[in-house]
Amino acid sequence: MDNQLSLLSARHISKSFVVNEQQMLVVDDINMSIQHGEFVAIVGPSGCGKSTLLNMFAGLLKVDEGEIALEENPGLSLLGNVGYMPQHDLLLPWRNLLDNVLLGPEVMGVDRSSAEKEARELLPLFGLSGFEGSLPFTLSGGMRQRAALLRTLLCHQELVLLDEPLGALDALTRLQMRDWLAQIWQRLELTMVLVTHDVDEALLLADRVYALSPRPTHVVAELAVDLPRPRHQHLVSTAEFSTLRNNLLASLGITL
Repeated sequence: MDNQLSLLSARHISKSFVVNEQQMLVVDDINMSIQHGEFVAIVGPSGCGKSTLLNMFAGLLKVDEGEIALEENPGLSLLGNVGYMPQHDLLLPWRNLLDNVLLGPEVMGVDRSSAEKEARELLPLFGLSGFEGSLPFTLSGGMRQRAALLRTLLCHQELVLLDEPLGALDALTRLQMRDWLAQIWQRLELTMVLVTHDVDEALLLADRVYALSPRPTHVVAELAVDLPRPRHQHLVSTAEFSTLRNNLLASLGITL
């Protein structure tokens, strides 16, 4: 993969914050690359700096050291050129579902009629057809997350960053959403980066997994997931999956 042009590359990036008047290093000399069409997962313990890393990839935070480049061009702005879905759906409670998913295109100045036409065409794929006029409080957790992802994708960025999008869901809904997310990624030919602390989720969805250390976080392992697609939950009981899981857990300092 080294001979391919990376869609996003991070080279020796570090980030610190001031906490209680003390400088706290959160991200420490991280190198990563994301190729066109890949699904990459980032796994690490809670509080290690995964969300900080994603915020830098999205251009919401500036790096203190190093550089992040799109298409190998460090001068190209990240902000506005990367799709980003945060941990919580952040649907506006006074807007119905359709108006919520159109918020991204609206902010970007896209013509309302063309954006709405595309949104209505995609609603069935996202399992949201018939709920256009529903307010967020009437929707299930899974539906809210699908609406938030549709809002992100309507901004038409090839690279989509997902910050634990399934973390707040119940176990059954989460399993269903994993399969659905993989289908969306393949069908729409996107490049996705998923932050999660769920090892099985990372292995079921990703082509590659980066494992991070506790804070100050750095990459402790990069694992290729050479498993056939489509991948479903039954795969976790196979020997191949068990080997990958044990390797990933070991890199995170967890032994079974």
